[in-house]
Amino acid sequence: MTADIVVTVLAALAMLVGIVGIVVPVLPGSATIAVAALVWAIVIGTGAGWSAFAAITVLVALGMAAGWVLTGRRLKERGIPNRSLLIGGVLAVVGFFVVPVVGLLLGFVAGLWAAEWKRLGDPRQAWDSSWAALKAAGIGILIEFSCAALALAVFTGTVIHHFVTTVPA
Repeated sequence: MTADIVVTVLAALAMLVGIVGIVVPVLPGSATIAVAALVWAIVIGTGAGWSAFAAITVLVALGMAAGWVLTGRRLKERGIPNRSLLIGGVLAVVGFFVVPVVGLLLGFVAGLWAAEWKRLGDPRQAWDSSWAALKAAGIGILIEFSCAALALAVFTGTVIHHFVTTVPA
């Protein structure tokens, strides 16, 4: 096996971890995809590899930024403070260790709802506010995931191009 094949396989595996990390925030997400593309472009060393790296970096940066901006805007519109999100995040980490697999989500929802209940004083309003925050986070994840999927498509197309054009005749 050549270095091109080994690095391509490792980069693809890292990118898959990155795309899963967008949905499961315990794993690193979009940044992993960009770093894997950089390492791959350095080893491959072709113009197509560097062009793919540039396109992948733009796509993941666009996805991250759009997700953050749209999520932040929706949270601000609803008046949900960062403190509530922080409490939700802390309980998400606790939940991750207490209840395997689903504890992350359960902990976040429980922490966010409890913080909003304390802030608003009404459990129903707290649930409405928490639900709005969850929808906003979901939209951000969907946007980032979509951009990352496009980045992986660019990577796949460039890999196919690289190995088809470099096969000895």
